[in-house]
Amino acid sequence: MDVEVTKISSKGQIVIPQGIREQVGFFEGENISVTVQDRLVVLKKIDNPITKADLKTLASIKEAWQEIKEGKCRKMSSESFLKELDKW
Repeated sequence: MDVEVTKISSKGQIVIPQGIREQVGFFEGENISVTVQDRLVVLKKIDNPITKADLKTLASIKEAWQEIKEGKCRKMSSESFLKELDKW
């Protein structure tokens, strides 16, 4: 998993580094959803118009956050989390 640092502009804009855009398949003019929970910002590429699969993914993210709030998920260090992501 690539980790890069970027800055927020005075207008609140964030540049997603080119390597990450290419890895995820983000292209100019495409739609993305943005959600936040406990200071973690999640960007999800969505089709235009939004498909049932997109809505299902967004709903599963919401469900996962609810499980975290209810203490149903295990805690781990950032390093362990990144290792788990590499397995996906």
